Amino acid sequence: MPDHPEPDHEPDNLQLVHLLRAVAVDFGLRQAEFATRNGMHPTDVRALICLLDAARAAEPATAGLLGARLGLNSAGTTAVIDRLERLGHVARIRDEHDRRRILLRVEPAAIRLGREFFGPLIDGVVRVLDSFDPAERDAVRRFLTAAHTVFASDPQP
Repeated sequence: MPDHPEPDHEPDNLQLVHLLRAVAVDFGLRQAEFATRNGMHPTDVRALICLLDAARAAEPATAGLLGARLGLNSAGTTAVIDRLERLGHVARIRDEHDRRRILLRVEPAAIRLGREFFGPLIDGVVRVLDSFDPAERDAVRRFLTAAHTVFASDPQP
């Protein structure tokens, strides 16, 4: 038996892992294309995604949260925020509840820009999910949530 079985002979679970990787690679390529088209670094796009995710989860988006999510030190995080602010994609605003704290907000123009580019892709995925019954969507959700937990855990094997 060879060390690397042919794709048709791989265990089903391994095939699913490879499909997940392929989706991640394709999404990363789309992110890089978006970054290039809009004069951004790929990390800037990941930062915008993190900030949008925080807003959706009603989490205060601080530089510390962004740095932790991106795995950047303080200087690297500041550089990303400065670039995004210069491009008009992010604003630094004072927290209404703690005036000492600075929060980060994705500007509406950046959201529109992202929707123009990623909207058709998102709509396509939503159409695929609409063809699944609730039990199938629940299985996909459980798998992706568990896979995310694996990847978000300690990076050391």
